[in-house]
Amino acid sequence: MEDEPRRSRMSEAFFGRRRGKTIRPAQASALEVGLQHYRLDLARPAPADLGSLFRASVSSIRLEIGFGGGEHLRQEALTHSSTGFIGAEPFVNGMAKMMVALAKEPADNLRVFDDDAALLLDWLPEASLDWIDLLYPDPWPKKRHWKRRFVSPVNLDRFARVLKPGGRFCFASDIDTYVNWTLQHCRAHPAFAWQAQEAADWHTSYPGWESTRYEAKAIREGRRTAYLTFIRS
Repeated sequence: MEDEPRRSRMSEAFFGRRRGKTIRPAQASALEVGLQHYRLDLARPAPADLGSLFRASVSSIRLEIGFGGGEHLRQEALTHSSTGFIGAEPFVNGMAKMMVALAKEPADNLRVFDDDAALLLDWLPEASLDWIDLLYPDPWPKKRHWKRRFVSPVNLDRFARVLKPGGRFCFASDIDTYVNWTLQHCRAHPAFAWQAQEAADWHTSYPGWESTRYEAKAIREGRRTAYLTFIRS
């Protein structure tokens, strides 16, 4: 069934459903054309220099995992033209929304992957990323589903492998239990150091932060976002 987490020998299914409402014909067309232009092909070996993946000349590489409709990722890509951005999003409706926006305003420093980000992380070369964003990930609130949370020892090992020394992992969530979960897992991992200097730091948004629709919903519902930053040692 479409609404069940997809599982295979290669995918670890850290996400839920792949589709929502039926996408409109114009969205379907933009999705098909856009993926031909922006999608990464993991059947090919990753290049040693990830900069060669982009049509623009870039000096650093940043990955956003689970970009939703792409509002934050696209804005960051348009703002930071010398950074190459890779976005992973398995939800078809979110990817379609992103491709519609890119059809109107292309970004030569952007590539996408429309499946499980764990597959992408395993494909990337060692020490190839400068930055990883995980913003408002699915919190999987029921305890029996916690194993599906993307922050886990195995994925932190993946992050540690692909991030350069001094690379940055940024996590934002309005779910207190997931924030605490992430702090505990990252502080237990030898490769990551939390950057907060005082308690108020984790409620201070990132410089130049573009608020997302998920954050707007959290504010409306009375929840406060935590912004965590960890540095790869």
